[in-house]
Amino acid sequence: MDLILQLLFTGIGIGAVYALVALGFVLIFRATNVVNFAQGEFSMVAAFLMVVFAVDLQWPYWLSFLLAIGGMALLGALFNLGVYYPLRHRTYLPVIISTIGASIFLANTTLALYGPQPQVLPPVFETQGFLIGPVFLDTQYLLIIAVTAVLVAFQYWFFEHTLIGKKLQATSQDKEMAALLGIPVAGMIMLTFVYSAVLGGIAGILVAPVLFVSIQMGATIALKAFAATIIGGFGDVTGAIIGGLALGIIETFGAAYVSVPYKDAFAFIVLVAFLALRPQGIFGERIAEKA
Repeated sequence: MDLILQLLFTGIGIGAVYALVALGFVLIFRATNVVNFAQGEFSMVAAFLMVVFAVDLQWPYWLSFLLAIGGMALLGALFNLGVYYPLRHRTYLPVIISTIGASIFLANTTLALYGPQPQVLPPVFETQGFLIGPVFLDTQYLLIIAVTAVLVAFQYWFFEHTLIGKKLQATSQDKEMAALLGIPVAGMIMLTFVYSAVLGGIAGILVAPVLFVSIQMGATIALKAFAATIIGGFGDVTGAIIGGLALGIIETFGAAYVSVPYKDAFAFIVLVAFLALRPQGIFGERIAEKA
């Protein structure tokens, strides 16, 4: 039982990171009807920005964090203007291909600027953790869980109780009708990309002290988060959160009880099972079309 509680805590911490990145997938999909395959690279770029500011330049951690998040907001705006906006009137396939191209561009640009050597980002707290009974609570995992909970609560409040949030929801449901009602659709989509990039950046910064900061980290996180969105129900915010947490727990228990080298495979085994048995996901609805 002690081991189960320890693994559950670790799995929730890792799953919270997947949930944040999955939220970015869902928000952009709902606003533009397009999957942004560069979402994982947002996490990777933010982690490298933190390494540059906090490690290389030795700036205060809080200042490095604010600068990294500001950089991600700028990257999200540039991404919208350079990748999505020129193709906004095309079908979804060219836009998806452009996001894949942007993902490759971001990864290779970071590689050219910083090199292939993985970097280490120190944790926020000097204290590694503490024991509660038999369970060791790592401070970084606690921070990940706490920040994710705050962001999820903020997102619920923002979308349900603010005018801008309701405009974003209206834009995601029907862009043409939103435009007729006077909602600046282009501005709402821009805000969605900026917020999505910030979410991905926060996820990358939070998980960086747990993992090595490397070029490959973005692709790994993005694949798990994409699987989480499908498992939860693509386009559903609650599904993205539940799917991310579930995936983190399954992955952690699979590594402990089955095989560590095949840890990354468990997410895709679950994904294949859902695609075969419930392709609409946990919270998705089956849609029927008349021929």
